[in-house]
Amino acid sequence: MIFQVQNHNLNVDYEKGALTSLTINGRELVADRTPLFSVRLMAQNGDVRDLTAYDAERCTLCDGGAVYTGFPEAIAVTVACRPTADAWEWRIAVENRTDCAVEAVVFPDVILKPLAQNGGDATVLYPYNEGALISDAELRQKTVFASCEPEYPSLGSYSMFPNMLCSQFQCYLTDGYGLYMGVHDASRAPKAIDFYPDGAGVRFFNRLFGGTEFGGNFTPDYAVVWKPFAGDWQDGAELYRQWFESNLPQGAKKIPANEHLPAWYADSPLVVTYPVRGLHDTDEMTPNAFFPYQNALPTLDRIADETQSRLLVLLMHWEGTAPWAPPHVWPPYGGEAMLTDFCNALHERGHLLGVYCSGFGWTEQSNLIREYNRREEYQSGGLSRAMCAGRDGEVLHSRICRAQRVGYDLCVKSPKAQEILEEAYRPLLDSSLDYVQILDQNHGGGQYFCYARDHGHPPVPGAWMTETMQTLLSGWRDSAHGKLFGCESAAAEAFLPQLLFSDNRFELNWYFGEPVPLYAYLYHEYLRNFMGNQVSCGLWYTKDSMRTRMAYSFVAGDCMTLVLSPTGGLMSSWGGRGRLQPPDYEKTVRFAANMTRFYREEAGRYLYCGRMIKPIEYRCAAETYPTREEREVDIPCVLSTAWERDGERVQIFVNHTDCPETVTLSNGRSFTVPPLSGEMIQIES
Repeated sequence: MIFQVQNHNLNVDYEKGALTSLTINGRELVADRTPLFSVRLMAQNGDVRDLTAYDAERCTLCDGGAVYTGFPEAIAVTVACRPTADAWEWRIAVENRTDCAVEAVVFPDVILKPLAQNGGDATVLYPYNEGALISDAELRQKTVFASCEPEYPSLGSYSMFPNMLCSQFQCYLTDGYGLYMGVHDASRAPKAIDFYPDGAGVRFFNRLFGGTEFGGNFTPDYAVVWKPFAGDWQDGAELYRQWFESNLPQGAKKIPANEHLPAWYADSPLVVTYPVRGLHDTDEMTPNAFFPYQNALPTLDRIADETQSRLLVLLMHWEGTAPWAPPHVWPPYGGEAMLTDFCNALHERGHLLGVYCSGFGWTEQSNLIREYNRREEYQSGGLSRAMCAGRDGEVLHSRICRAQRVGYDLCVKSPKAQEILEEAYRPLLDSSLDYVQILDQNHGGGQYFCYARDHGHPPVPGAWMTETMQTLLSGWRDSAHGKLFGCESAAAEAFLPQLLFSDNRFELNWYFGEPVPLYAYLYHEYLRNFMGNQVSCGLWYTKDSMRTRMAYSFVAGDCMTLVLSPTGGLMSSWGGRGRLQPPDYEKTVRFAANMTRFYREEAGRYLYCGRMIKPIEYRCAAETYPTREEREVDIPCVLSTAWERDGERVQIFVNHTDCPETVTLSNGRSFTVPPLSGEMIQIES
């Protein structure tokens, strides 16, 4: 069947079970055939079986679609593609007449022409780590962020929503136009939205997790929408933003209307992060020069004075149990009184205090503090019933942060896990802290896979995971005395109302692509984030890139971060182990001071809760930076974003270099941005 939308055609050969052609503006995008869908069934003993469109013996055509029957298992799959005025809407339903559970469906499944660095000319807009443009699918597969099938025990780097993926869409961009591929699921159920090189092209798919009971049908009440569009990544993002704004997560409010936000949220505090034990994440855990906590005050006073900034001091290795050994973090290292005195001293200066935590793991053995061992408690307390389990019911050790700890992943639907978390985190919620990154390692705020039969949830992943996290996080937020919570990577869309200040991980995208501020484009009117401790930055440190990364965060509307060494200097990132080139202290601090002043005097009105819009194109010089993957990237010397607020539109330009830089707009206008400074211009509505 051929489905036409404007001058674009999509051909689905239902009898052969494949999408055979997709032409946009007369150009063919399909590179090869692959089954249009697959269904994964999980038997009651945990065995799985995958069935594809090719496995059906019969295909019965119906209105705009087909019903597939005659599989080796007793299921019937109905698929349909229906054109609207400007898009194609895909739907699938699985009628299950077996005693299995429908774990997931992959739909629709298509292989498009290769990306620009793989023999084609396309780029992918991908909502991974808050937004990336990727033109080399093969390079991505060589990194730790490669496409791979999510499985139990979970990894933190999966291309899962809501997790490392903040949004439910991706775009295929080529030659001035694109194909928007969005999953319009208002429940925000877990799904893998992914791509990888496949033969002559690149395969794009959605793995939709069912969350069904044994013998239950899977009939998603949402559509997968494909829409051709003209333009670049912002134009594709605009399509998703339109859907998002018509389908907000429950409780999502724009910043001015959000009663959960403290007054300091508008100040754009400068985040200053450092450990109080050791130098890096797997160092010896002996106290450093910043312990006792008040030892850091002279350094913090100096930075506050040099930058004229309000500080949010964000501690690492502060836990009194063992660093990065969740969930039992309290009391703080050195005792509650010592941390409270430090917090009070910061508050007296007008500053803020926060701490990193490590998410929903349960630590059996710390690898950093060897005497921290809770094996006996795990066994005698029957704590396995609180942990995520595999399809066969077996509880395996977690794969998260194994260098730091050995343990398990808590299933937050389990009543026992909820009891453990309440006991562990209640002192934290009741403390005088201003901020807690409570879900470090739970990227985006997502939960890990669990197939347990006795936790009160279905036996397979599904919407229950999102619902459970939303309920738990809302309860914490409402009982936390005004403090804010966050997670590693920015909060995925499902958790925007609960995780209002998080560790944006854009720097990881330099491993395999180019970071773009997609997150801010979609969600900045609802929340903001901070630059984070820059762990595992994709730019290699043989060249100082700290100011470049600070500029990126600033123009995205996020708070900048300085990572301190215990000597009072700067580190290029957390976990650098001291052997890498540190940032230039004087230039970095001067840049922070200039940006703080620029924010207060001009840009803050737009960067605080403005709406990001498509910028005017411009040209300027670029600098070349080495990456971890032994390639080089060119980054503009002046970074820019455009914003709208109350009908006024501006474009902000930030020069992160120590030389004046000339900017030439596409309309011919030119101007110079001074070194380590910003400029703002009015643009037409």
